[in-house]
Amino acid sequence: MEKLDHSSSSTLTRSLSAGGAWAFSVGTSIGWGALVVTNNAYLKQGGPVGSVLGITAAALIMLVICRNYAYLMNAYPEAGGAYIYSREEFGYDHGFLTSWFLTLTYFAMLWANATSLPLFARYFLGNVFRVGKMYTLFGYDVYFGEALLSIAAVAVIAFLCACRKRVMEGMMLGMAVFLIAGIFLCFVTAFIRKGQPVTPSFIPEKSAFSQIIKIASISPWAFIGFESISHSVEEFSFRKTRIFRILVISIAVTTLLYVMVMLLSVTAYPPEYASWLDYMKDLDHLEGIKGLPAFYAAEHYLGPFGVPVLMISLLCLIFTSLIGNITALSRLFYSLGRDHILPARLGRVNKYGVPGMGIAFAAGISFLIPFAGRTAIGWIVDVTMLGATLIYGYVSAAAMHLARKRSDRTEFVTGTFGLVIAVSFGLYTLLPNLFTTGAMATESYFLFVIWGVLGFIYFRIILGKDQSKHFGRSIVVWIALLSLVLFVALVWMSQSIMVATDKGMQYVEEFYTGAGMTSAQAGIVASQMQIVRQTSAVSILVVLALFGLSLGILLNNYSLMNRRAMLTEEQLGLMREMANKDPLTGVKSKHAFAEKEKQINEQIQEGRMEAFSLAVCDVNGLKYINDTYGHKAGDEHIRKACHMICTFFDHSPVYRTGGDEFVVILTGDDYQNRKTILKSLHSASSEHIGSGEAVVAAGMADYIPEKSSSLHSIFEQADARMYENKKELKAKGAVSR
Repeated sequence: MEKLDHSSSSTLTRSLSAGGAWAFSVGTSIGWGALVVTNNAYLKQGGPVGSVLGITAAALIMLVICRNYAYLMNAYPEAGGAYIYSREEFGYDHGFLTSWFLTLTYFAMLWANATSLPLFARYFLGNVFRVGKMYTLFGYDVYFGEALLSIAAVAVIAFLCACRKRVMEGMMLGMAVFLIAGIFLCFVTAFIRKGQPVTPSFIPEKSAFSQIIKIASISPWAFIGFESISHSVEEFSFRKTRIFRILVISIAVTTLLYVMVMLLSVTAYPPEYASWLDYMKDLDHLEGIKGLPAFYAAEHYLGPFGVPVLMISLLCLIFTSLIGNITALSRLFYSLGRDHILPARLGRVNKYGVPGMGIAFAAGISFLIPFAGRTAIGWIVDVTMLGATLIYGYVSAAAMHLARKRSDRTEFVTGTFGLVIAVSFGLYTLLPNLFTTGAMATESYFLFVIWGVLGFIYFRIILGKDQSKHFGRSIVVWIALLSLVLFVALVWMSQSIMVATDKGMQYVEEFYTGAGMTSAQAGIVASQMQIVRQTSAVSILVVLALFGLSLGILLNNYSLMNRRAMLTEEQLGLMREMANKDPLTGVKSKHAFAEKEKQINEQIQEGRMEAFSLAVCDVNGLKYINDTYGHKAGDEHIRKACHMICTFFDHSPVYRTGGDEFVVILTGDDYQNRKTILKSLHSASSEHIGSGEAVVAAGMADYIPEKSSSLHSIFEQADARMYENKKELKAKGAVSR
C-alpha cells in the first residue's frame, strides 16, 4: 500500500531542546580557525587590544542580525531559514537565490573543517596520514591518507546525524561545554601566572583606530553559522519566544571564546623573540607547537597538561562544526525538496525523524572535496564573505518588509539597520582596492562568478520543470544577480592585473636594484609589462565570455517567462482546477490536500483555526483485486470506495492522497455528527465483507488547540486509529492485502 507523501508537511520530530539549540548555534559558528587562523587574521592586523575591541564591535552588529532572525523564526517556523524568509516575503525567485548562496556557505564551512583534520594530524601526530601522495594542486600536496581521513570523519558524522538524533544533540552539548571549559582553563591560568600587561597592545606602525576598524570589518563573518538553528525551527521542543535569548547567548559565548584565544596567544612566546609581535611575524617558518601560539602558551603555563586540553578543545571545535553544518544543510535540502527545487526525496524524513537523504546528499558531495587540496578550500571559504553578506542582507530586508506590514517599529529599525550593514560590508568586500588591499583572494572572486553562473543554469532547469508556476515571476532579481556577477568578474579582472603587476614590478626591483638600465634591461622590463598586458587581455576575454553566457541564459529564461505570461486567466484557472482534481475519482487531489494543509497550518500557528476533525480512510483488498482481476477492476473498486466515502461524508471535502488512501476534513454538520458517521461507515464496511463491495477502514482525530501543533500531528492520530480499525475488519474476515 502506498503511504501518504508528506513532502509538503512538517514531519520533522520536535525533540531539539533549548540547550541543544544553543550548542548547535555555538558549535556551528566556531571551528578550526578559532584556535589556528586567529593569529594571521586578527593579531597581525590589530594587536591584542585592537582585535578584542574590533571583534566586540562586530558582535554588537551581529546582535542586530540575531534580532532579525529571531523575529522571522517566530513568524515563519519552517525548516529552511533564510530561504523561507525571502521566499515568503519576496517570492520564490528571491528564495532560490538565497538558498543558492546558503548552500555554498554551509558547504564551505563543512569542507574547511573536514579538511582541517589532516592539518591537525600534521601538527600533533606527525606524518601518520601523509601517505600515498597523489599530486600537488595549487602548491598543496594532496595525500590519499589525509583525504581518506577527511572522508571517514564526514561519513561517521553523517551516519550518526541520520540515525542518532538525540545522541548528536547530547554530543553537541558535551563538546560545546568541554571546548569552552578547556579554552577558559588555559586562558585563566595564563593570565594568572603571567601577572603583567601584554605589550605592545596595538601594531606600532598603524593608528589604533584604524586597527580596530579593520578588525571590526572582517569579524562579523567569524560568526557565520550561529543562525544554523533557523533550519531546525520545526524541531524545537521549546517556546519560540526564547529564540532571541538563545542567539544572543550564542554570540556572547562565541565572542568570549575568540577573545580568550587571542589573548592567550600573546601571553607567551619562545625566548629567541623579543615580543609576541616578532613571534607572530615568524609563524610561517615555524612547525609543531611553536607554530600554534595558543598551544605554545598552554604548554608554557600548564606544562604537559596544557596541549592535550587544547587538542581536545580543537577536536570539539572541528566536530561540532561538522555536525552543525551537515544538520543545517540537510534541513535546507529538506525544505528545497518540499518545494521541488531539489529532488522531492530530499524533502522526506526517515524512520528516525530526520532528513536522511539530505544528510547523505551533503556527505556524498563532500567526499570529493578533500581531493581538491586545502588551498582551493581556502578560496571557497573566502567566498562565504560575499555569500553571507547576501544572506544576512536578505534576512534583514525580509524582517524590515514583514515589520512594515505588521507595524512592528522595533523590528523595522533592526531590519533596516541590518540591511545597511550588509550593503556596507558588501561594498567593502567588492571594492578591495578602495577600502583595503584585498578582502579576499583573487581566486575567490572568480569562484563567486562561477557559482553565480551555475545558479543561472540551475534556475533554467527549475523553470523547465515548474508546473506550479511559482518561479520566473521576478526578472529584477536575476538582473541584479547578473549585474553582481559582472561586477565581481570585473573585480577579479582588476585583482588579477594587480597581482601580475606586483609580481612584475617586484621582479624588476629585485633584479635591477641600484643599477642603471641598459637597453637589455629595458627589454626585460618591456617583456614584464607584456606579461601584464597579456594577463589583462585574458581576464577581459574571460569576463566577456562569462557575461555573454549569463546574458544568454537570462534572455532564454525571460523568453520562457514571456511565453508563460501569454497564457489566459481561463487557461491558468483550468490548469489549477486540473491540478486540484483527482482524475480517477473526481474528488480533490493530493496537490489540493497539500495546499489545504499549508492553509490550515498557518491558521493554527496564528491561533484562528476553528474546530474540525480529520478522517483517514483506506480501501481494503485493493492489491488482491489488482493481482487477481487486473488494474482496471482495481480502478473501478477505488471509484466505488470513493463513492461510499463521499456518501457518508456528504458535507465535507474528500481528498485522494494515495493509491487507496483518502482524507476527509470534517466541519459543520459532519463535524457535529462525526462519531455517528464513523460508526455508520464501519457498520457498512463490516456488512460488505465477503460480498465484493468496498470495505473501507477509517480513523478520525479532532483538532485540539492546546495539543495540535499542525495538521500532520492530527493526521498521525487519525492514521493510527485507521490501522486499528483495519485490524478489526481483518479479524472479521476482510482482505487487507
